[in-house]
Amino acid sequence: MAIALSLCLATLAAWMALAPAATAATAFSPSFSAVNSTVAPAGLPPQAVFVNPQSFAVLGTNGSFRESATASTLNPTNTSAPFFQVFHPDFVTKILGLSASIRVVASNPGFAFAHEAPIWVPATDEVFFASNGGGALGFSDIDHNNQVAKISLGEVARAADASRSKTTPLNVTVTSLALPETVQMTNGGTGPFHGQLVLVNSGRGSLPSNLVLVDPASPSNTTVLLDNFYGRQFNSLNDVKIHKQTGLIYFTDSVYGYLNQFRSGPLLQPFVYLFDPTTGRVKVAADGFDKPNGIALSEDGKTAFVSDTGIINGVFGVNQTEPSTIYQYDIDQKSGVLTNRRVFAFVDSGVPDGIQIDAQGNVYSGCGDGVHVWDATGTLLGKFFLNTSGANMAFAGKGRLVIMAETAVYLAEVEAGGFDLSYP
Repeated sequence: MAIALSLCLATLAAWMALAPAATAATAFSPSFSAVNSTVAPAGLPPQAVFVNPQSFAVLGTNGSFRESATASTLNPTNTSAPFFQVFHPDFVTKILGLSASIRVVASNPGFAFAHEAPIWVPATDEVFFASNGGGALGFSDIDHNNQVAKISLGEVARAADASRSKTTPLNVTVTSLALPETVQMTNGGTGPFHGQLVLVNSGRGSLPSNLVLVDPASPSNTTVLLDNFYGRQFNSLNDVKIHKQTGLIYFTDSVYGYLNQFRSGPLLQPFVYLFDPTTGRVKVAADGFDKPNGIALSEDGKTAFVSDTGIINGVFGVNQTEPSTIYQYDIDQKSGVLTNRRVFAFVDSGVPDGIQIDAQGNVYSGCGDGVHVWDATGTLLGKFFLNTSGANMAFAGKGRLVIMAETAVYLAEVEAGGFDLSYP
């Protein structure tokens, strides 16, 4: 008995002696405070500026503080847009590269033709997108539908070659699609899915919100996959992504149709839904939102990101105490529901609208001053700074990021690339 007790005490003493070392080895050390994160990169692309976060960490008693997330932006260098605003060296080394460039490739100052639903179709090297539904310069309301259109990146490349410049603005042809009455107020898109565009539509008036497939080739044949939750109309579907491993479709349902006065009052709580196109079954995958908006799924199908743009209330204005947040979830591999919700990022400008993920797992979101980029830990690496809203974006393979900025489409040529969003 005495020998056993002595052995136990000796073991306990040995464990206690090792415990401090073990604790030190696993001490919390968040990457956003990494030693070199505030050191300027060794080199910058021509259109980039480095902004050391320490330079504005303290503004002082006489500092110029921003009063609004939607009416002002953070541009301490007063650099003319568009440019790359670098907060962390990884934005250069892992995203931009030293030859990065950004420019307008299509524009119409009087029409918000490039709002959301960007989809790159590799077979034709075209990008499809939708105009603003119910918002400023959208020319769409309860009596008028919005527009789905496309541009050719082949035409962009030819125009770029002719310009002999990487920054000169271009203005390629924007071709609108003739779609049936079932497609009303398109706001989200992804794919291709079995060669088809996947669109979610907010609906208009009594015409229901729905999930549809559209043939990218003329005459744009359309198939409605879903337009109700067990007989009840959705509020106004907003964004959509396909789970690469299963072909299940996740989409968000918000209330912006009502807030922009082209839909009646909401009849359902704002949810993220999960739809199985092979069985027609639909179920709620996540709740607890004010206004769920953008959604993205990781390439391995294990993680989801959903934005809540609660501060934006359509014609009713802005409430800055509401969410402007991206939440991160685990995807339950059996049920498909989203679990373990945690804050991924809160944005400083506008709201996090559309979300995309690159091949390295970095997260991109269209915000009030352009496109923000975070690494997998939620550290803000930098911005594609436009000084205007960049509601959504899509990678067109490796090295090309196409950004929707309402009255303009931008093309950023960078080192990063997206993963294939098509299914199968």
